Amino acid sequence: FVACISKSFLKCCSCRLQSYTVSTSFSYEAMKQQYRPEVPEYFNFASDVLDRWTEIEKEGKKTKNPALWWVDGDGEEIKWSFEELGILSRKVANVLSNVCGLQRGDRVLLILPRIPEWWLVNVACLRTGTVLIPGTQQLTVKDILYRLQKSKAKCIITDDFVAPAVDSVGAECQSLKFKLLVSEGHREGWLNFKDLLKNAPSSHQCVTTKHQDPMAIYFTSGTTGFPKMTEHSHSSCGIGFTVSGRYWLDLTPSDIFWNTSDTGWAKASWTSVFSTWIQGACVFVHKMPQFNPITSLSRYPITVFCSSPTAYRMFVQHNLSSYTFKRLRHCVSGGEPINPDVMEKWKVQTGLDIHEAYGQTETVVVCANFKGMKIKPGSMGKPSPTYDVKIIDENGNILSPGKEGDIAIRVKPTRPPFLFTCYTDDPEKTEATIRGDFYVTGDRGILDEDGYFWFVGRSDDVITSAGYRIGPFEVESALLEHPAVVESAVVSSPDPIRGEVVKAFVVLTSDYVSRDPEEMMKELQDHVKKVTAPYKYPRKMEFVQQLPKTVSGKIQRNELRQKEWRK
Repeated sequence: FVACISKSFLKCCSCRLQSYTVSTSFSYEAMKQQYRPEVPEYFNFASDVLDRWTEIEKEGKKTKNPALWWVDGDGEEIKWSFEELGILSRKVANVLSNVCGLQRGDRVLLILPRIPEWWLVNVACLRTGTVLIPGTQQLTVKDILYRLQKSKAKCIITDDFVAPAVDSVGAECQSLKFKLLVSEGHREGWLNFKDLLKNAPSSHQCVTTKHQDPMAIYFTSGTTGFPKMTEHSHSSCGIGFTVSGRYWLDLTPSDIFWNTSDTGWAKASWTSVFSTWIQGACVFVHKMPQFNPITSLSRYPITVFCSSPTAYRMFVQHNLSSYTFKRLRHCVSGGEPINPDVMEKWKVQTGLDIHEAYGQTETVVVCANFKGMKIKPGSMGKPSPTYDVKIIDENGNILSPGKEGDIAIRVKPTRPPFLFTCYTDDPEKTEATIRGDFYVTGDRGILDEDGYFWFVGRSDDVITSAGYRIGPFEVESALLEHPAVVESAVVSSPDPIRGEVVKAFVVLTSDYVSRDPEEMMKELQDHVKKVTAPYKYPRKMEFVQQLPKTVSGKIQRNELRQKEWRK
């Protein structure tokens, strides 16, 4: 089995993966020694990986496992081989290039649910050299306007659900030239994606891209200001997830892999595009009307499963012994820390470990509990050979085991090619991530004597709830738009199901102080849901007379957060 495909790709991944088969033994040290990447000057995931899998299919050297298997809640089903994926993605590439006239480097905002067209557009952008910008359907009108204006996207592709929001702000987006609607119906001012796909030619020459050329931009929340544009290159994701696909997800061409992440998050690209297809495995997609993966795991022959800790917490509250998971052999989790007791309950009921990994929108997998490695419950595992990971102090000095510090990745003298390129159009914030010889993740951690890393918390104030990253500034800004609010501070608060949730400390104006607290909280929660994406609303709220501040007037969120977690 050939895990790395084209000649250039084989070279960059050291080609020792050629004869890879699933092994019952694993040596972390051997993995580190074998990993000697040489990034080629030119690389494109569509032509160098996906098209090579098509050739292997035609030669009869690959299992008949599909590249994509999609089902919905109504019994509809689609299965595409790598060859069919190639044909259809070339047709979409022609729509982008010929109909829309998009050129290499032009930006495409993609807001679609878990439907096959999302994957076609992903591959088509690779083929055309256009820069993909994914977004969740939970974005509000304000969120969409910000992304369109900030990114200067020339094209948006979405469905009937989001189109009205786009139309309401389209006149304010001077760069937006083309709107493609994925729908059976038609809408004034929009091109129908399905009609164009049907009539587009299937012949398309993939553009030649250099490995450092921009491939995608992911909007990620920060502590201050609005979401930043995190730019990744063709090599950072297209090659950088090789280790994830093989050693963390443990995938082969015979596997059927299911990741439940929202298509708007970088995690969807991580594992539902690059990590899986690098290994020639099948991406399974379930467009569930309601989130109930356990039933689907028992119904479909999923072999490798990935979900958030929040989902696993929900799962273990049920009697899993009443379900039969046909072929499930490996489970992974990421996005936030997973509780050791959840891991234990899952293993007792399923017989399977949960292999946690740690990474960021700016990185590929940084640390992981790789398949076959001893798991220390609560630990994020050991560093991926992709990076040289250390715990450092405020001066950039490496700390010894047992001491808490900042989780950091060495970038000097050589910056890893599998790290984000920059925060687009924001050199100051890009430079601010560097401390001495290291890129600082913004997270705190501890390294133990055995080389395992342990997550302590965020050194900034970003909240991770149920797998969603939420910046306090966005929530505070939304609250401030309500006439009842003088000011607020938003922090994380512990929650047994979601790990942590958003809590707002709110100072009310004199006209609203006498209002019933429960009614006031409900009104403000509803207000936030309307102003920004609903998942960001504060599930907890406390009304206070004043907020703790520094002498310079800055709100001390850290003090409030520590108070919450001491309860």
